[in-house]
Amino acid sequence: MYLATLMLLGSGELGREFAIAAKRLGCKVIACDRYDDAPAMQVADEREVFPMLDGAALRAAVEKHRPDHIVPEIEAIDTVTLAVLEGEGWHVVPSAKAAQLTMNRDGIRDFAARELGLTTSRYMFAESRDEAIASAGEVGLPAVVKPVMSSSGKGQSVARTEAELGTAYDYAVANMRGNRPRVIVEEYIDFESEITLLTVATNEGVLFCPPIGHRQEAGDYRESWQPAAIDPAALRSAQEQSGKVVRALGGYGLFGVEYFIAGGRAIFSELSPRPHDTGMVTLIGQSPNEFELHLRAILGLPIPVIESVGPSASAAILASSAIEDYSYTGVGDALGLGSPQAPVDLRLFAKPVAHKGRRMGVALARADTVEHAVELAARAAETVGIAPR
Repeated sequence: MYLATLMLLGSGELGREFAIAAKRLGCKVIACDRYDDAPAMQVADEREVFPMLDGAALRAAVEKHRPDHIVPEIEAIDTVTLAVLEGEGWHVVPSAKAAQLTMNRDGIRDFAARELGLTTSRYMFAESRDEAIASAGEVGLPAVVKPVMSSSGKGQSVARTEAELGTAYDYAVANMRGNRPRVIVEEYIDFESEITLLTVATNEGVLFCPPIGHRQEAGDYRESWQPAAIDPAALRSAQEQSGKVVRALGGYGLFGVEYFIAGGRAIFSELSPRPHDTGMVTLIGQSPNEFELHLRAILGLPIPVIESVGPSASAAILASSAIEDYSYTGVGDALGLGSPQAPVDLRLFAKPVAHKGRRMGVALARADTVEHAVELAARAAETVGIAPR
């Protein structure tokens, strides 16, 4: 009856778009998350509610539904249980090794820098305020401080003095996920741009999407655009590094690999073994989009030429306050900003509640230039409001 049964671990907005792509190809989707009515659950066949770090509950859900593919959508998962399940013959996407190494920034950074020799910034790890302050001697100032486990850039800040390093450590720990108070203190790169290189590992080789530029605030993405204009040599370097790391991690699927571009160099920053939030722009600017690519790679299906439709952009729609019973406003006005030559679209996530600063949707735009697309997406995002019902 079904092409395949997929179990999503984490069911946020990225999982929602992946579930939609999977349903279009006749797959059964079981959406799991720590809270009910998560975005992907609303379009899935079945749901399970449990903490993703609860290994016993994770195993129980797998044994109940017996999925063909276990598809992590977030970092904070009991990766030890994933590894055991993989050893028993269950298929973890792209691999349990990838999930383990990318659950925390320390794992993937050490793997990239020390084992693979990728170009990275100087960095150290700290498990106390004193260690964070002492790291300035090795890393230098200013420095970027992040929790080793977080979501959407939460807990990230820049410290410009030794005193600020202690404060940054406290902020990172207060906003971390998991129960390990550990942070990464890394060299501040005076970069020209940041990019995400969506990299697809398939059974026929490694493919690359056009680079995506993005702008962050407080470590969280606000806008992204495609294609990003970067030095051709830096792009070749990013592709070489991305190919190297995804092959080393193993398995098939789409990886979001982030780089700083500075002085013609691509400096490895982070990696997610799944669709990336900045890649939401591919929903309007690229065919197949990142979710379709992830699905096809997982299922071993042919992937056509990855085609850029035109200069495109996405902009996050954020809640300005906490609202339990909310509605979206200005949707028609936002969509009305588009035209046949410069279309505008929206993805509204329908999360159960709104929190201040929570991403509640994205505006998408395509235009004659990247600059025009960014401006149009930003205007559309500002037009949509989150208000009490």
